[in-house]
This record gives sequence, structure tokens and C-alpha cells, in this order.
Amino acid sequence: MKGLLGRKLGMTQVFTEDGTLIPVTVIEASPNVVLQLKTAETDGYEAVQLGFEDVKEQRATKGEKGHCAKAGTGPKRFVREVRDADMDVKVGDTVGVDIFAPGETVDVIGTSKGKGYQGTIYRNNAHQGPKTHGGSKNIRHIGSLATNGITSRQGRIMKGTAMPGHEGHLRVTAQNLTVIKVDPENNYVLIKGNVPGPKKGMVMIRTAKTSKGDKEPVVLVDYSKEVQE
Repeated sequence: MKGLLGRKLGMTQVFTEDGTLIPVTVIEASPNVVLQLKTAETDGYEAVQLGFEDVKEQRATKGEKGHCAKAGTGPKRFVREVRDADMDVKVGDTVGVDIFAPGETVDVIGTSKGKGYQGTIYRNNAHQGPKTHGGSKNIRHIGSLATNGITSRQGRIMKGTAMPGHEGHLRVTAQNLTVIKVDPENNYVLIKGNVPGPKKGMVMIRTAKTSKGDKEPVVLVDYSKEVQE
């Protein structure tokens, strides 16, 4: 399994030479630094620890500075692990977008957009109350909790009851997405479709766990040739 950390810049669209439009997400991924190699003998599992995006030293702890110094680099803003990594790297090496290829199937992990406090209609797709003439005013409230007398006896709600609350801001994995283009010179990847998170949100691209195989690479329209002409 391969992995890479980057930032979601936003969405756009590209065209193939036969005129097909493909919606893509642009992910900027400057070279990641290998901070640590974890092994089954010392840590109980195999993993490659990656660091992404420099951070000012005054904003890092002593432990973070010392840990990154072992890899010959400064403190990083994001540090994540790639479990069971099939990557021939050493501590201090850099990993770029060229580890992926067009047509490859990947998973993208990110933190979904936070929606704040939401009611049960938005959050749980519940039905609205009746809007009859002079009838119930309970249109968007939660309604019955169907506790069958438990509340009156014990004063509690059953676990799993659909209720209002905080929505979003969760770890989400978008599976089996296709890499459309890889640009090592500008350190970005184009991935078909949308990925979790807001613009400038941190994401991880990794080899798909449930892939049914890679796709054939597509040939995109090269507008740079037209500009030169």
C-alpha cells in the first residue's frame, strides 16, 4: 500500500481528446518526508510515518522538533501513518506525487465539512409533522422518542435514538476513485469526482483497499500546445 498527504485545493473539470468532460478534484501534495519506519518487532505493526507541510518552530513542541530532527527536517504540520506500506523508503527520504500513476484506483481520506448543530430532519432525514388547519404546531420538532415507558421509569433515552446534534466534521473515506493526472513538476494530482473536506483541507491519498482493478489512463486535451502556436 502507498500513501501521500496533501491539501484539497478545489474542483474543476478537464476534457479528454474525444470531448468527454471529467469533473476532478485538485490535490496539492508537496514532497512528504519519511519521519519514522515502524516495524512489528519494535512497535507491533508495520507502518511508514509521513510528515507534510512545514510549521514554524515556535509553534511546535520539543518532542515534535526532536522527532523530526532525527529525519533531518523541521517540524511538520501534519503527521500521519500508512499501515502495511509497500514503499521502499528510508527515514529522511521524500515521497512525491509520482508514486501514483494515471488510471490508478485510490482511496482519499479527509475530514468532512462541519455543519454545526442541526435538527433531526436535516441530520437524520426524519419526516416533518402535520401541517393541517389549526392542528399540530410540532412541524420540525423531534416528536415521539418511542421509549415505551422507559423514560418515565428510568429517565433515560435508548442508545442510537435519532436526535438533533452536531453534524459533520468526521473522518470520511471516499473509496475507489480514479487518478486522472499526475504532475510531479507542480506537485499536484487530479482525482475524478469529489473528495471529503473543505478547500485547503488536509487529505490522504492511499492505494484502494477494495479496488477491482485500475482503469485505462485517459488522454487529456493539452492546451499548452495551442498557446505555443
